[in-house]
Amino acid sequence: MQSTALPRLNRDRVSGLIFLLVCLIYGYQATQIQLFPGDEYEAFTARTLPYLLTASGIIMSLLLIVMSPTNICSTSTCENTNESSLDWRLLGAFVALMTAYGVGLTWLGFVLATSLFLLVGFWLLGERRKAVLFGASFPFVTVFWLLLTKVLDIYLEPGYLFLSF
Repeated sequence: MQSTALPRLNRDRVSGLIFLLVCLIYGYQATQIQLFPGDEYEAFTARTLPYLLTASGIIMSLLLIVMSPTNICSTSTCENTNESSLDWRLLGAFVALMTAYGVGLTWLGFVLATSLFLLVGFWLLGERRKAVLFGASFPFVTVFWLLLTKVLDIYLEPGYLFLSF
């Protein structure tokens, strides 16, 4: 009796599994966020946004795992899926960018560090139009900062640079 072959893991499914694992770890870490006394009666607490991010990340990773193609292609049609076509240099650049963002957040603050992170990230992905680079990074982060700090009263890192003025 011949058993059915398990669907092969492709790059999309492996990415989905890694993203699912990251989301589960993040969701677990979100449960460790300390709440102020009386926060359990509030509709929006410090855990709400991380829980929403975790749920949406889990849903997106499951969709990626389920909806990725299952066809097994021959070597002539799948030439671009081998490891030599992966852009390791871009991956390394993004890891370095994320590390710089983590370090720079304390010094530059949320607005400047996140805006620069998005600007450089878009540039690394190939966007060269200045209107898109500056228009998509600084206004978006500023609106997001205003929403979190002024509307939701969430503390965000101002940065040593702004505290020195």
